[in-house]
Amino acid sequence: MIQDYDVEYRRSRPLQQCVAEDDRPREKAKQFGFKQCNDRDLLALIIGSGSQGENVLELCQRILDDHAGKYYNLARNSIKDLVRKYRGIGEVKAIEILAALELARRYQLERFDDEYQITCSKDAYDLLWAKMGALDHEEIWIVMLNRSKRVLGVERISAGGTTMTVADIKMVMKPAIEHLADSIILAHNHPSDTASPSMQDNTLTKKVAAACNTMDMHLIDHIIVCRGGRYYSYNDEGAL
Repeated sequence: MIQDYDVEYRRSRPLQQCVAEDDRPREKAKQFGFKQCNDRDLLALIIGSGSQGENVLELCQRILDDHAGKYYNLARNSIKDLVRKYRGIGEVKAIEILAALELARRYQLERFDDEYQITCSKDAYDLLWAKMGALDHEEIWIVMLNRSKRVLGVERISAGGTTMTVADIKMVMKPAIEHLADSIILAHNHPSDTASPSMQDNTLTKKVAAACNTMDMHLIDHIIVCRGGRYYSYNDEGAL
């Protein structure tokens, strides 16, 4: 029934009939290009229609306001979350919104090819943010590097809850050994966006560093990934 309700709104309240002519995103995109469309316009092009008493632009502005104007906040919603929170967003529209955000994430990842070189903590954060930025739970990843600090691979090691995840040192080292990595970067995210390490984070760092030394490998950093460009680098802080 949710899907049928959503489709019915698309038929009964198309974008052109819900919005004043000067504000129609589709016409604006056709005439001036997508770069002239603001975030509200682009989201409206995906959603297509509003609901009774709220046109599509009003709905999109409300959605953006609820998420501080950040798409990474919006991406943390599930399909059910969006359907529950917003009248006029049915299952079909919710799927389309989240699919568009996933496409944007994959587009962002394309610049991190096999030749991507990590020269500082910001390089590592940029790569990891594209993979972990929208997560609503903690995950542990490793970045494997050759002697030139070029990326050999990036793998998720474990996933947990909203406040912690557990890493098996053997599972951390396994892909690094398989890739014959010269060095690795350990990483995990804090969904709370608190860019400071816990005691458990410090313990994990020491264990992984010791395991790397045993395998004649180097742990060059442990990055705690948060939103908005915030992160903690053990290397930058002299904590390795």
